[in-house]
Amino acid sequence: MRILGIDPGMAIVGYCVLDYDQDSDDRPYKIVNCGSIQTCKNSENPKRLLEIHDDLVYLVEKYRPEAAAVEQLFYFKNAKTVMSVSEARGVILMALEKLNIPIFEYTPLVVKQTVTGYGRACKADVRDMVRVLFSGQDFPRLDDTSDAVAIAVCHTNIANK
Repeated sequence: MRILGIDPGMAIVGYCVLDYDQDSDDRPYKIVNCGSIQTCKNSENPKRLLEIHDDLVYLVEKYRPEAAAVEQLFYFKNAKTVMSVSEARGVILMALEKLNIPIFEYTPLVVKQTVTGYGRACKADVRDMVRVLFSGQDFPRLDDTSDAVAIAVCHTNIANK
């Protein structure tokens, strides 16, 4: 199964293309590619959203995921931030839908619970647990990319129960 994990944002969209083989005795997870879509903060939001759209379409066409796991929006203290992330999520969901990629959405609490066993785990705990799962493989340094890996792992665990 090939999953595209996505951590939405306006400035940075973390992504991970993850292959999962539940029958593998050695390592069921393999990162095919991961990284981030980064937009220029000096650009107008419509241009940034178009860049997110175009880069995401490129990733889907190149890697052909069977499904996408996208983090759901949760409450932010800053209303301006929540609006821009909502706009980015909308573009991401629309692009995936238009490309006929099944979409699965998970809250941060569910991702943390699934990956670490504790829904209130901090970002560092999630990152550390994901590093353990992928020891020996190149691992992303950027938190947004690490979160995308965790979201993809979360989906594989929930989808295969």
